[in-house]
Amino acid sequence: MCGIAGIFARQPGDPIDSQTLVNMAAIQHHRGPDNYGYCNPANMGVGMSHARLSIIDLDEDRGRQPFWLHGGHLMFVHNGEFYDYQRIRTDLAAKGMHFESKSDSEIVPHLYQELGMAGTLPLLRGEFAFALYDDAEDALYLVRDRFGIKPLYWTITDNSVVFGSEVKVVLAHPDVNAEIDTHGLFHQLIQVMVPGTTAFKGIQQVEPGHMLKITRNGGEFQVETTKYWDMDFPLAGTRPQREDDYYVQGVRDQLIEAVNLRLNADVPVGCYLSGGIDSCSILGLASAYHQDPIKAFTISFDNKDYDEADIATEMAHSVKADQDILNLNADLLYDNFSRTIWHTERTIYNTLAVAKLMMSQHVKHVDYKVVLTGEGSDELFAGYPAFRKDMFLHGMEGLDPEQAKDWRAALESNNKLFSGAMLPKDEYSSSDINDKVGFTPSCLQPWLGCSEYARHLIHPNRRDEIADYEPGKAIAHKLDATYLQDRHPLDKAQYVWIKTMLEGQILTWGGDRVDMANSMEARPAFLDHHLAEFACQIPPEMRIRGNKEKYVLREAMKGVLPETLYKREKFAFMAPPAHTDDAKWQKLRALLKRYVSDESLASTDLIDQDYLATLIAKQEDPATPDADKVQIDAVLNHVLGVMLLHHHFIAQDVSQLAYEKAQSLGWVV
Repeated sequence: MCGIAGIFARQPGDPIDSQTLVNMAAIQHHRGPDNYGYCNPANMGVGMSHARLSIIDLDEDRGRQPFWLHGGHLMFVHNGEFYDYQRIRTDLAAKGMHFESKSDSEIVPHLYQELGMAGTLPLLRGEFAFALYDDAEDALYLVRDRFGIKPLYWTITDNSVVFGSEVKVVLAHPDVNAEIDTHGLFHQLIQVMVPGTTAFKGIQQVEPGHMLKITRNGGEFQVETTKYWDMDFPLAGTRPQREDDYYVQGVRDQLIEAVNLRLNADVPVGCYLSGGIDSCSILGLASAYHQDPIKAFTISFDNKDYDEADIATEMAHSVKADQDILNLNADLLYDNFSRTIWHTERTIYNTLAVAKLMMSQHVKHVDYKVVLTGEGSDELFAGYPAFRKDMFLHGMEGLDPEQAKDWRAALESNNKLFSGAMLPKDEYSSSDINDKVGFTPSCLQPWLGCSEYARHLIHPNRRDEIADYEPGKAIAHKLDATYLQDRHPLDKAQYVWIKTMLEGQILTWGGDRVDMANSMEARPAFLDHHLAEFACQIPPEMRIRGNKEKYVLREAMKGVLPETLYKREKFAFMAPPAHTDDAKWQKLRALLKRYVSDESLASTDLIDQDYLATLIAKQEDPATPDADKVQIDAVLNHVLGVMLLHHHFIAQDVSQLAYEKAQSLGWVV
């Protein structure tokens, strides 16, 4: 895993400043501390840079990027991992192609030369973001993996296209202005983002499973966007009738292959381990194919209602893993909140993001660079309580009223802690999403339900911009009806989650950004696209059977999981909210006082200080219901995050910070 950056000028003759490219690499040194490189040939108007984290081919010079290949006609820079690349290299070498390194990255320019981009992308397996410039076409390609595991941001200035692995990399270019977008601010306050957007005006993301082709035409950029992959659930009623064993064995086979591929590295590989069946399944399979005990990293919280360490320990003992438990309390979580926002570049509703950052720091301190993780399982196999709710409300016609009553009571009782976050406190319906999906998925309702909070919180000077703004409409516009029409309700709910919460939350502030903050590569085996394509074919009743979510995965991992885990109901992994004890609340209040003072609020025109005071008073009122407090806790975290975004990226000159970082590293050219 690494960090990439680049500049594509409006005219081939426009020079690309070498130091700017190096600064863009330096500001993401945390993503790639092992080496750096840059390339900007004269009279081509294109340059790229790279900060390298050595995982495959540790040779310092041989694996250096950007690659400048095929007689100087292709420039390529890559962040991520390609699995099964050895087979592809062998096939290409047999056709006479010469490789300059042992890196997995180098397969892409060679494949492109042989097959073009349309032929290359279906062959790539893994998590990746890359840029490729083709001199013959005078075209820049920006490509992101199928689920958005690896980030890729871009913008257009007066003079060029600027891209990079993080927003701060784009802001390191002196021509890019840092400004909070009002609609982006709205979505920061309600947690759920519009796919492809950021909090910053003019800075976009390449969407998962998409490719941009940017060409120059007389000083103007032409941007062509192509979707090359999506979660394609079968039309309702078209799944073939198969025995349960077919799906159970299929999941087992596909997951074993995905895990085995991700154990390939030239450095030690560990596993993240919580008390859920997802990470436990990964550890169990990895242990079976690994000669030595695998290092298993577990987070333990200082609140037993949210802590899963004991269950994780049972799993670790069952496979003789070398478990390493990191104990986290309020001091550690809130003392690292500001640093976390510097890396996430978006707000967070819960300190789980901070916990993940602290864990990746611990992993680095014990000299590990790579871990396998369990993200993606809930998305593929319907593990979240919101999916179960949608399954029973919309996917089971004619359900007996008494059975429905019992089901609802069990769901609410077992997930009481997460009402207002993982489950809606109140029902929320968006007419625009209803028109596109058929209903408003439960996963979006808690966050869209914060819209009125957001409208009151946004500074009066900005309210005209959101007077008629409907966040549900903006989200619905980005959902592809082709993959929603005539699908089962559970398929629809999972599709919407994957397009919104998976990429915008779990893989961002819960994944890459807090992992790579400490130069640590996370490999989510469940998000192998071969496994995902198989999972699409699994009938809804094999994903949720009765009150048992992820039924097919449980059956596939029977024998790998201890009995306790096999039978355990899904428990959402979440850090204890601030209102759950006074120490945490006082820590949050101290951060609000420091970064969200009346003076800072008055000078930024972002947040309405009067309404914020009303929310804080409501949070401190003992009469406020717990579900309301969960929701307000999330909103207050978002407010703090917004002000930290301003503190880190608006109040400071990021381009100057990038140059100073390059100087401190000795990267001056």
